[in-house]
Amino acid sequence: MGETNTVHSPLVTYASMLSLLCLCPPFVILLWYTMVHADGSISQTWDYLKQHGLQGFIELWPRPTATAWKIIACYGAFEAALQLLLPGKRVEGPISPTGNRPVYKANGMAAYFVTLATYLGLWWFGIFNPTIVYDHLGEIFSALIFGSFIFCILLYIKGHLSPSSTDSGSSGNAIIDFYWGMELYPRIGKNFDIKVFTNCRFGMMSWAVLAVTYCIKQYEVNGTVADSMLVNTILMLVYVTKFFWWEAGYWNTMDIAHDRAGFYICWGCLVWVPSIYTSPGMYLVNHPVNLGTQLALFILVAGILCIYINYDCDRQRQEFRRTNGKCLVWGKAPSKIVASYTTTSGETKTSLLLTSGWWGLSRHFHYVPEISAAFFWTVPALFNHFLPYFYVVFLTILLLDRAKRDDDRCRSKYGKYWKLYCQKVSYRVIPGIY
Repeated sequence: MGETNTVHSPLVTYASMLSLLCLCPPFVILLWYTMVHADGSISQTWDYLKQHGLQGFIELWPRPTATAWKIIACYGAFEAALQLLLPGKRVEGPISPTGNRPVYKANGMAAYFVTLATYLGLWWFGIFNPTIVYDHLGEIFSALIFGSFIFCILLYIKGHLSPSSTDSGSSGNAIIDFYWGMELYPRIGKNFDIKVFTNCRFGMMSWAVLAVTYCIKQYEVNGTVADSMLVNTILMLVYVTKFFWWEAGYWNTMDIAHDRAGFYICWGCLVWVPSIYTSPGMYLVNHPVNLGTQLALFILVAGILCIYINYDCDRQRQEFRRTNGKCLVWGKAPSKIVASYTTTSGETKTSLLLTSGWWGLSRHFHYVPEISAAFFWTVPALFNHFLPYFYVVFLTILLLDRAKRDDDRCRSKYGKYWKLYCQKVSYRVIPGIY
């Protein structure tokens, strides 16, 4: 299909694929090593590598063990079973470029509660101690790095041999196909959606599971949980809860509706999310900072407020779309632009662009509270080390890039209407600045 070529040139794909393959796996391992074994200090890890060279790096890289594979397999099978078996409302995704409409079962919130209740239950009744996960974390990340690579190869073969829908196809270049993906909506059978599994039920769910794991580990080691760890864990859990509450809305976003299931997105969800996104908690395990009640509460409230605003932005737009603009935005009728565009098959359609409420502040204002929330669940670590803040920095770059990509896509889709929209809402992300 032609559209995959226009999005990413081969050169960009080769560059990003090489960096993802060569730089990200070692980075995940080094991040884990630094947080767990080098006191969170980048300079300490750097000194170790300077002294021991490549040989030293190969020695610190944990080999995937049977325990690690077992933990991953049990977790993966459990999440897959919940995805298939738990009841949920039937939800339709957006119409795809070739006119297909994916159907989902919205049971994310149920899966989320069952997962956390089961995990805490296993710990409470002494059946499985979550600290085992922390103690084998390096091996688990190592296994995920190799395992997800194999998973993506299988996805690629599936895309060739038995695609699930007509939203698939080759760009004629094997590397581009492998990296950006062949299928938009790969499924196993009729009901098991692979992308919902990798992005939501494996990736996002592991964030919550690991946040709880770090908290329990600190409790088991010290007999108490520091207020910094509590603030970090609560905020991460509130964020992930918001995600699953909102999961059906996520199925309309770029990740699901535009990005195909390839190495880029699957590796990110299977490896990057559990390791990088949870890293502030990983750091706090061995650094029980005491904030004091006042500061802890301030950070907690600020973080929850950011997560709420992020949720409310999405809710506002969803409500506006659902009612076709016939709703109240901040207590009054919304201002909007009616934009028409032509689909790939040549039909003319109209879309409504919201220009008031949160969406009148900037075109991607919802990224501001998202980045702020990440800052608030990292700041309990205070400022002794930079590494816990890597996620915040990474997220900022990721979202600013996504805002630009989204703007470019809309500019080519809506043309003159987009120009008009940009005159009305002139800032891209941060009102008054950018």
